[in-house]
This record gives sequence, structure tokens and C-alpha cells, in this order.
Amino acid sequence: MTVPTTLPALTPDDLVMGPADWVRWAAPGLIWGSSFYLIAEGLETFSPYLVSWLRIGCGMCVILAAGGARGSVDRAAWTRIVLLSVVWMALPLTLFSLAEERVSSSVTGMLNGANPIFTAAVAAAIVHALPPARQLTGLAVGLAGIVLIAAPTWSEGSSSAGGIVMILAALACYGVALNVAGPLQRRVGSLAVIGRALPLAFLWTAPMGIVGLGDSSFSWGSFLAVAALGALGTGVAFVMMASNAGRYGSTRASSTTYLIPAVSIVLGVALRDETTEAIALLGSAVAVAGAYLVNTARRARTGLQ
Repeated sequence: MTVPTTLPALTPDDLVMGPADWVRWAAPGLIWGSSFYLIAEGLETFSPYLVSWLRIGCGMCVILAAGGARGSVDRAAWTRIVLLSVVWMALPLTLFSLAEERVSSSVTGMLNGANPIFTAAVAAAIVHALPPARQLTGLAVGLAGIVLIAAPTWSEGSSSAGGIVMILAALACYGVALNVAGPLQRRVGSLAVIGRALPLAFLWTAPMGIVGLGDSSFSWGSFLAVAALGALGTGVAFVMMASNAGRYGSTRASSTTYLIPAVSIVLGVALRDETTEAIALLGSAVAVAGAYLVNTARRARTGLQ
């Protein structure tokens, strides 16, 4: 019997996670889950356009301080960076602020649990091919979850229904953005992409943000909420996610988004006295289950654990 002289190279997915690793993994999901509570707090005295503009500005400062503008980026990458500044940042972040004038922060967070489903659907559309059976099942399950979450809010009237449409449009933007960002980030680096897209997004949202100053009044509560929203949700969480993808593998790192619905529900109910229908809670669990099936389909198909 021949004994192999070399062992297979270990990958990030082979890392056994200790307590500190679990904290690092959970941090982005916990931060993003709190984003919808912070948006609602910012909207108490700030206009939605001002909330999104200041959020992007604070996140930009954190990313640039972390070295996001270092190094050079080839000219071919700039077309995609400009696109990402719109569909990953300027447009969806504004839509979330506008939506939360119409629906609760907990409903917004619950719907965000379906983010991987939109990403998989856009990926299938790009390649003009059906995803594997497990992903198709996940897409169907996730769609059912979205319907259950949206049903109670949709029935409240046209304003609430409009908020749901805005959230779904924002998630569709994320679906496009993540499919564009993935290959680009692997080529030039996550911080390099984000560090260039955020200043552009800040520029695109500036006109409406400046107009929003006239529709806002200052309060420390709203200001601190938006500052935390930008510095943490649009800054620190992006940096940590990029680091985790390299440390733990992109699939394992991205599963932190499954924490978003639970965090948004807890904060909305506990701190803002929001009420959540039982059917929407069920829908949130169903949507996360669908996202899990979508997110693990490739691993199941290739036999990786």
C-alpha cells in the first residue's frame, strides 16, 4: 500500500470555527439586521433622501479610512464600478429609506432574508439556464415566504403596498449588484471596488440629499442613528464581510445574512413597539429556509461540506 507523501491543500471551508470565529461570522449579519431599526430612527426627523445620503457618506469615510482607495483599478473595471454605485448603493439604499415611511422596520428586515433568492434568480437569467433542482426548490420556497411576509402589509392599503414594491425593487437591485460585484471583487479586491463605488453613490444621491435638508429637522437621535447606520452598516460590515469571505469562504461568510430577519424583528418589536403578524413571522422562516436551499445548492451538487 502506497502512503501519500502530500496532503490535499486546505480551503477556508475546512476551517474549524472557534468562539472568536463565530463572533466574526455573526457580526455583519447582526449589524445589517439592525440597519432597518436605525433607518426608522433616522426617519423620525430626517427625510428619506437625507438618510440615504448621510448613510452613504458615513460609510464612505469608514471604507476610505480602511484603505478602500489604495492601489490602481484598470479602466475596464470602471464601467462595472459605476453600475455598482447605482444598483448596489445609491438606488437600493434610497428605496429602503422611502419604503420605511410606509412599512415597518421589522417587515423590511424580514423581506431582506430573501436576498440570496433574488441573487440566484438574476444569476440564472444572466446565463440563460435553469439553476440546479435544489436551487429551484429554494426559489419556490423563498417566493412563498415573500408572499406570506407581504400579505398582511399589502392588505393595509396602497401606501403600504408601495413600500413592499420598493423593498422588492431594492432586493432586485442587490441581485444584479452581487452578480456583477463577485467576479470584479475577486479580480481587483473588495475594498478597492467598494472604496470607489461609494464616493460615486454619494455624488449621485447628493442632489436629493441636499433637497432633503429642507424637509428635515435636526435631532441628535436621528443624527446618531444615521451616523451608526452608515459607519457600521455601510462601512464596518462591508469590511468585515470582505475579510470573512477570505477567511471562511464566500458561501459560509454570506450565510450571516440569515440573521437579518431575526435581528430586525427583535429590535422593531422591542424598541419601536411594532407588531408583527404570525403569518409574516412564518413567511420569514420560510424565506430564510428558501435562501438556505439556494445558498447550499452548489455545495450539495459538488459534494462539498
